[in-house]
Amino acid sequence: MNNNAIATRARYTILAAVFINVVINYMDRSNISVAGSIISKELKLDSIKMGYVFSAFGWTYASLQIPGGILADRFGIRILYSITLILWSLATIAQGFVYGFITLIILRVLIGAFEAPSYPMNNRIVTSWFPEQERASAIAVYTSGQFIGLAFLTPVLTFIQVYAGWRTLFYVSGAVGVLWGIAWYFIYRSPMKHKKVNEAELDYIEKGGGIINRQKGSDEYKKFEWVNLAIVLSKRKLWGIYLGQFCVGGTLLFFLTWFPKYLVEYKHMNFITSGLYASVPFLCAFGGVLFSGFLSDYLVKKRVSPGPARKAPIVIGLLLSISIIGANYVTDPEWVIFYMSLAFFGNGLASITWVFVSLLAPKNLIGLTGGTFNFIGGLAAIAVPVVIGYLVKGGDFSPALVFIGCLALIGALSYVFLVGKVERIIID
Repeated sequence: MNNNAIATRARYTILAAVFINVVINYMDRSNISVAGSIISKELKLDSIKMGYVFSAFGWTYASLQIPGGILADRFGIRILYSITLILWSLATIAQGFVYGFITLIILRVLIGAFEAPSYPMNNRIVTSWFPEQERASAIAVYTSGQFIGLAFLTPVLTFIQVYAGWRTLFYVSGAVGVLWGIAWYFIYRSPMKHKKVNEAELDYIEKGGGIINRQKGSDEYKKFEWVNLAIVLSKRKLWGIYLGQFCVGGTLLFFLTWFPKYLVEYKHMNFITSGLYASVPFLCAFGGVLFSGFLSDYLVKKRVSPGPARKAPIVIGLLLSISIIGANYVTDPEWVIFYMSLAFFGNGLASITWVFVSLLAPKNLIGLTGGTFNFIGGLAAIAVPVVIGYLVKGGDFSPALVFIGCLALIGALSYVFLVGKVERIIID
C-alpha cells in the first residue's frame, strides 16, 4: 500500500460509482411511470389497477429491507451489489415482454426484491469510505443521483417511448443496468483492499469516524442476532428517523409513480411536453439535496451542534414539501410546475436523512439499522401509490396532493419531537 504523506482521494471514485448505481436504481424503479399512461390504455388498466402496479415494487422492496441490511452487514458489497444490480436489470428488460396485469405485477415485485439491499449497501459504503465531516455531502451526492438522473433521463425515456415504443424503453434501461452491474464488480473494493488508497487516506477516514474495519480488512461486520433487531426497534431516536423516512418517501413516491400520468391525464399536457416539464422538479430536487448536504457539513465544520446542522435542512425541506397542495389551485402548466418544483426542492433538502443512520446507529448495527430505516420508509412505496389510486378514482387529483402535503407535515414533526439530541446510540 502507498504510504505517501499526502492522502489519496480514492473515496471520490467510489462515490462516483455509487452515484451511477443510484441513477440506474431509480431509472429502473420509475421508468414504469413514464410508460404508465400508454400501458394503462394498452393493457386496459384503470387507476386502481395502476395504483397496484406502481405499488408492487414496494411490496418486496420494503419487506426485504431488514434482510437486505443483514446481507449488507454479513457479505461483501462488491459481489452482492453486482448480483442484485444485474438481476433487477434483467427483470426490467422482461417488462418489455408483458401482455397482462399479473405478469407486470410479478416483475415489479421482482425488481423491488432485487433492489432492496441497495440503500443499506450505499450507506455501508459511505460509512466505510468517508469521515463524519464529509458524510452528509457524500450522501447528498449519491442521493442526488435519483434526481439528476431522472431529470435528464425522463425526457430521454419519453422520447424513446414516443419514437420506439414503451417496450423499447424497458429494453434500453435494463441493458444499461446489466452492463454497469458487470463494471461494478471490477471497480469496487473496500478501503483496506483498494489499490489506489494509501495509509494517509485510511488514517483520515478512520480518525474522522469512518469505519474501515482494519482488523479484518474486509466488508464483514458482526453476524446477525435477533436481539439486535429488538435494539433497533426499541429506540425513540430511531423511530423519529423511521417515521420521517416514510414521510419523505411519500412525496418522492408521487413523483416516481403518478407524476407523469398526473401531467398527461389530469393537467392535459401531451407526452413530449409532459416529459420536458417533468424534468424541472427533478432538477430542483437535485439542487436541494446538494445544497442540503454541503450546507450541513459546512455547519458541522464550523462547530455548529449536530442537532441544527443535521436536522434543520430536513425539517425545512419537509415544510416546503407541503407547498405541493398549491398545484390544486392553478391551471397554467407553468404554475403547476412551480408548485411541484418548490415541493420537490423541499424533498431534496430533506433527502439527506441517511446521514442519521450513520450518526445514530450502533456501530456494529449500521446495516441492520439502515435496513429497518429503509423498510419503514419503503412502506410508503406500498401505501402511497395505492392510496392515490383510490383518491383519484373519481377523476379529481386534489385529495391526493393534500394527502402528500399532510405526510410532509408529519415528517417534519417527527424530526422535531422524536429524534432529540443527535448522538450515536451505545449498546453494551
